[in-house]
Amino acid sequence: MAQLTVLDLLGHGERLGLSHSAGPADERTVARVDVTPLDLLSTMPADTLVIVPGEAHPAPYRLDVALRQASARRLAGLVFTTALALPETAVALAKRGGVPVFAAPGTKPADLALAVDRLLSGGAPEAIMRATHGIEKATEAAARNDCTPESILAAANRALGAELRLVEDASVPWSAADAVCVGEVPIGRLVGASDPASALALPVIASLLSRVAQRRITDRFAPTQSRADLIVELVLAESSRVEGFVGQAARLGLPLQLSHVAAWLIPVGLANPEARAPRSLQPALELFALQLVDGRDEMWHVAFVQDDLILVSTEDHGAGDHQRRLRGVAERIQEYARSLAGDGWEYTLGLGTPQSGATGLRSSAAEARIAAESAIAAGRFGGVELTDVTGLRRVLLDVYASPTSRSLLTDILHPLDALGPERAHTAVQTLLAYLAHRNSLAHAGRELNLHPNAVGYRLKRVREVLHLDLDDPDTRFAVELACRVRLLSA
Repeated sequence: MAQLTVLDLLGHGERLGLSHSAGPADERTVARVDVTPLDLLSTMPADTLVIVPGEAHPAPYRLDVALRQASARRLAGLVFTTALALPETAVALAKRGGVPVFAAPGTKPADLALAVDRLLSGGAPEAIMRATHGIEKATEAAARNDCTPESILAAANRALGAELRLVEDASVPWSAADAVCVGEVPIGRLVGASDPASALALPVIASLLSRVAQRRITDRFAPTQSRADLIVELVLAESSRVEGFVGQAARLGLPLQLSHVAAWLIPVGLANPEARAPRSLQPALELFALQLVDGRDEMWHVAFVQDDLILVSTEDHGAGDHQRRLRGVAERIQEYARSLAGDGWEYTLGLGTPQSGATGLRSSAAEARIAAESAIAAGRFGGVELTDVTGLRRVLLDVYASPTSRSLLTDILHPLDALGPERAHTAVQTLLAYLAHRNSLAHAGRELNLHPNAVGYRLKRVREVLHLDLDDPDTRFAVELACRVRLLSA
């Protein structure tokens, strides 16, 4: 049999329906439990917890006699199954005689005796009983509108007579019994299940905490997520439809007329650049990002276009360091994405420039996407790419970010690659200088710090390799564009 004390009994008081009325609450041992009327107390052995049946309140003189007998027999305590209103004499006798007195109004004596006997016996029945009670109390707490993870755990711990704690741990597998998750995103785990009852109740309580956390996150970020869906539609829509989003944005509380700056985060598989990132990463990234920006002065939105993450910061016109503040948040998300994805993945971050209005938001997102895609196409994985504000470079980035356009322009200069990397690069530089100066050998020579004859000699070799008519305006334009895009990637 397990060692049960009066203090242990009080620890289970909520589950047993038991409250302390008078006398000491100490470490004295409860060796057994019995249901006995007051007139048979003299037959009870020491260390017995006596449950006195009956719904009527005992007469004061009978209480006094019972307390004296209980003290003389060294009983572990008296439990009355009625609401007690002890007179001062009874309170004094209980204290002086060292008799713990309890009240369990409305409790059936046999049920209470069985529950205490299971506590005394220990083992599986007692653990199941406590676990069931802990789950019931946790469920009741979770059903309240104002419930919190703390209030649920407090109710469960009181019922279990143990201490379960929620600790932050994003590394716990979402399928673990002690995992607390938002959806499939782990946010922590329950610890402290040192006894069988707590271990039995722990998975159910963890599930309750997960559902409460999911509901709180949904209520907290639902407006932001609705606006994020609208931002994705706006970014991907045809330009002719942009004005149609203004009214919808106003209804969702998205002030399109303000200043926006966007970041675009693209995952790349190092072993296979065409591979799709695991979809399980998106909920974790979204939750991390939303919690990261929660409470900041700017308005933030997190959205996904397939595997890519879009981060948008919105605030009043003219606010200083708008892009810098976006970059600080985006780099933390980039770092977290790397830690989630592991060594086989890199995340490349592109940053747009702050711009106003619906078209400005689209433009900033396009800049960020082009910057990131251009870096990836050039083999620069995992960095932070800023958008050049000059119009020509932005056009070139857009061309280079298009696989079709890049392939066509690459084909034009592809024959030069047979010369080797260094000679091919020199040939492209010479060709661009020549074409940019309207086929002037002298001007190209000054730019390249070469004699015009040397430039002419290089161009003769280039013409022989490319077999192109550089005097044709359309050909000249295409070759110049191809040279600029190639040098941009380098």
